[in-house]
Amino acid sequence: MEKAAFISIFDMLKIGVGPSSSHTLGPWRASQGWIEALKQNHIIDKIQKIEIHLYGSLSLTGKGHATDIAAVLGLCGHDPVTINTLTIAEKIDFIKANSELHLDKAIRVPFHFEKDIVFHKHFLDFHPNGMMYKAILNDNTSYESFFYSIGGGFVVKEGQEEDGQKLQELNPLPFPIQYATELQHYCEKEKKDIAEIVLANERSLRSDQQIDAALKAVWNVMLESMYLGCHTGGTLPGGLNVSRRAANMNKKLLAGNVEHYQNKEQWLETIRSTEVQFRQILQWVSCLAIAVNEVNASLGRVVTAPTNGSSGTLPAVLMYYLCIENHQAGFEEIKKFLLVAGEIGSLFKKGATISAAMGGCQAEIGVSSAMAAGALCFLMGGSTAQVLMASEIAMEHHLGLTCDPVAGLVQVPCIERNAMGAIKAINAAEIAIESDASKAKISLDKVVSTMWETTKDMSSRYKETSKGGLALQVMHTDC
Repeated sequence: MEKAAFISIFDMLKIGVGPSSSHTLGPWRASQGWIEALKQNHIIDKIQKIEIHLYGSLSLTGKGHATDIAAVLGLCGHDPVTINTLTIAEKIDFIKANSELHLDKAIRVPFHFEKDIVFHKHFLDFHPNGMMYKAILNDNTSYESFFYSIGGGFVVKEGQEEDGQKLQELNPLPFPIQYATELQHYCEKEKKDIAEIVLANERSLRSDQQIDAALKAVWNVMLESMYLGCHTGGTLPGGLNVSRRAANMNKKLLAGNVEHYQNKEQWLETIRSTEVQFRQILQWVSCLAIAVNEVNASLGRVVTAPTNGSSGTLPAVLMYYLCIENHQAGFEEIKKFLLVAGEIGSLFKKGATISAAMGGCQAEIGVSSAMAAGALCFLMGGSTAQVLMASEIAMEHHLGLTCDPVAGLVQVPCIERNAMGAIKAINAAEIAIESDASKAKISLDKVVSTMWETTKDMSSRYKETSKGGLALQVMHTDC
């Protein structure tokens, strides 16, 4: 059997700052990694100048994705999990006004924001999302490092193994998994469900207490982003003047119940107590998915699932289950949903890609829809085969989806696509739960393989470059 790389569910479900996991969170993490390299080489206090060079998709859509901002914040020692997102603009304004950054919050280095961040339109060979950090030392020698942001917040430093992937021989797993067929085999052989198999693998790295704490943190950010998005009006930053819609949708759907809660937990219970009909279900799911991605587009904190651009799909579907399917559900159901979703996402990460710059939006919304569909089917009582079928159905109907953001912003059409991905996920789960999965014509492994082949055939114009599709048809001035 081919050796399987272990991708934890916490690699697939990362807490970070929007608007993009590959163009914002990845560069942020790369900056942090470079700082650590400077420390290890004992040269961090010998720097007189720093340059950041962005290549390919990071350059072409970098400003719309706040790649420059994220890279600088990482150099300054701020962490995307803990930073107060309301202070980001203030921190960047300070750097621009003073032409200076505080490297690792300690060392003052001259830095001209407009000059020392260089945007190169050409692509590097390894991956479309390339970046290089260059330090000029006091003796006029230089220290350079290349990094690649390969989707979902995963980062590779040139010459090193991929960040976030832990080889099974270094962390022995009870159930090494590369393909969906292997996952199904373990479930049948061990008489365990998917969540139990995934949990057993996670225990090779963390205690049960650590796993639960991390999952609660993930869910808290998901719920917080939905709540914040549903209670914030106005327009999104970036120049397109896109109106935020989730707040008005939330107010309309709750009608006279908007005064009945004071926090996100009470808001959740208010939604659960509200009578919901078929059309309102569609509206609620769309509202929640849109809410998360409006927060994401505003440099807010979200959970990559598997990316920032697709961060609204999974929480919207989980909320659908909590508010429509099972009002008694609590943390145990949330935990199982996230375990199953994370594992399905890892199958696509291993067998194809979750980078839009590599595979278009099928790699983001398509994968998020597949993750949500499988996880929902699991909570609805689906068998292992039905869960995998639900994921396959969801991805099958996203194959070939392009990534063509207008003005390089994660707004049009990205925000609405999360709503569409969530609705498709629910539909896919319903179809699978009513199907004899043994008669499925297409397996999940086949659709993962097909997605990868489609990725290789797709024109680079439709891979997060803003050089094709809607990005060309809709001019910035039209908005």
